[in-house]
Formats: sequence, C-alpha cells, structure tokens
Amino acid sequence: MTEKRWQLPPPAAPVTDEYLASVTIGERKPLNDKVRLVAYDPKWPSMFSVAAGKIRSALRERALLIEHVGSTAVQSLSAKPIIDMVLAVEDSADESSYVPPLEEQGFILRAREPAWFQHRFLTLKSDDMVWQLHVFSAECEEIERMLAFRDWLRTHDDDRQRYEDVKNELASRTWKHVQNYADAKSQVVREILGRAQRNLTSNMGRATLQK
Repeated sequence: MTEKRWQLPPPAAPVTDEYLASVTIGERKPLNDKVRLVAYDPKWPSMFSVAAGKIRSALRERALLIEHVGSTAVQSLSAKPIIDMVLAVEDSADESSYVPPLEEQGFILRAREPAWFQHRFLTLKSDDMVWQLHVFSAECEEIERMLAFRDWLRTHDDDRQRYEDVKNELASRTWKHVQNYADAKSQVVREILGRAQRNLTSNMGRATLQK
C-alpha cells in the first residue's frame, strides 16, 4: 500500500448501547469494571507474528496487508494484553472470501460495521492470549490512520508519554464497555494524529519542492 495524505477524522460521538448491539455478532458481555493495562511485554511482536502466520496461511495472496497496530505495537507503551492487528483485503464486505478460511484457523467474527468503512472485527484466543483483527478493504483511509498513529508514537517519546498518561487515568475509571474507554481516548488520539498529519503534509510539501 502506498503512502497517501489521509484526513483527520471529525470528532465522533461515543457509541451507544443500541449501536453496539446492532453491530455485535454473538453475545456482548459488559465490562462494568476498570480496564487492566500492563507494562510493555517484549514478547508482543512475536505474538503478533504467530497470528499473522495463521492469517497468511489461511488467505495467502488475498491478505494484501497484515500489520501489528495499537498500543502493543509500540515499544515502552503500556497496554491491554491484547494484540491488535489490521488486515487489508480486496473487499471487506465480501465476507465469504476471507471469513471462512480465518475461522478454520480459530478466528471468530464478532462485529460487522457496514457504515464504518465496511469494518469487520474478528478475535482469536489461545490459552491466556487474545488477538483482535480489524479488517478493511485495501486503500481504506482508516488503515493509513492506524499506521500513522502507531509510527508516530514509536518515534515521538513526548506524545507516547502523553498518550500513556491519558490511558492510565481513563483506565482507572469504571466502564460499562471497553468501547466506552476507547471512545474516551478519541480526543487525545485526534490531537496526536493532528501532529502526525501536519508533519506528513510538511514532508510531502518539501518533497514536491525538491522535484
């Protein structure tokens, strides 16, 4: 996938219980608790590789991109002990082309969001490990934002620390759903993405001038 100038998303309202119920496949158990964050584990990249291998084995050339995203993909950043991944396929709405092979590898389809970039969400569990797989169509702008946010935190200690501080404060509160905790982080995420976007725009401008 080629680098492009993605857009900063507008502020989004927190999702409602009704919306969560409408997109969830199977039972959704509320959290009704604080969110558990743990210190960065050097094993997380290898845990990503385990699941990425399962995806490549299942989909082969249909897996156009597989990336480790989220906090477990950023060294030194505390996180929920869950490996987040993003997968690009030709058409994420065409579930028959990728869901059955992934299910054979143990993945379970847990959410379907047609109105949000045709996002599909699958989980994989093994012993005490959990993986979460976000599926979008190739060239979806949301993939670019996920990667930009990850890469910015990997190289900017100040924003990584700011993000961690906000996460720790929010994690100390009690949330009905984990998604409510995620929604509460949206302001700091947009703030950091804004800096990443301005940096990208500046670099693209310099590259244009040098041609």
